Amino acid sequence: MIIIKSLHKSYGNKRILKNITLSFNKGEIHGIVGENGAGKTTLFKCIAGLEKHEGTTDYTKGTLKNVTGFLSTNPYFLSKITGQEYLQLLCNARNIKVKNLKDKNIFDLPLNQFADTYSTGMKKKLALMAILLQNNDVFILDEPFNGVDIQSNIVIKEVLIKLKALDKIVILSSHIFSTLSETCDFLHHLKGGEIVKSVRKGEFETIENEMKLAGIENIIDKLDLKMTV
Repeated sequence: MIIIKSLHKSYGNKRILKNITLSFNKGEIHGIVGENGAGKTTLFKCIAGLEKHEGTTDYTKGTLKNVTGFLSTNPYFLSKITGQEYLQLLCNARNIKVKNLKDKNIFDLPLNQFADTYSTGMKKKLALMAILLQNNDVFILDEPFNGVDIQSNIVIKEVLIKLKALDKIVILSSHIFSTLSETCDFLHHLKGGEIVKSVRKGEFETIENEMKLAGIENIIDKLDLKMTV
């Protein structure tokens, strides 16, 4: 179980996250939604131990950072490292021995090719494969479906279902509500650096409708769109 209490994060005088209090149990998938700039990525980095912050982030089974796989929105790769070398590197970091990495290539990636030459979607799939091979207990996935082809989206959904069945903790973000409805058990709305609403599966539409209605009509009216004759 992960317990977050009164998490605050600032960059200089700018407060990014305010009084975040959440808990995540094993075997649960939690979705975090919010507009661009709401603080989702910063929150993920704080939970993963990549950003210092005020407040506490406790994991009941030990050191959270040591068992967490973090998938960033835009994964970065060193130049001149192949896909296979990257997978091996991350396995070595967790002392995981994999006999044949090519057999684990669920996205059929060109593993002998330099990773920094991959497309955006290929990079994301490689990074996801790497943290899956690490056999982590916690997975924090920042926009895992963004930029990925339809077939791979289906694979990722099935992976999430498998992780849930294995009692892993999964925290993810997405702008695609249908995907969240299919995979998540809980949804949390992050707005202006604060969690303004948390709901269970079956109530996700309340957050979706609130986000859709939040000034969208006024925003569109600013374009002054008109019918042409």
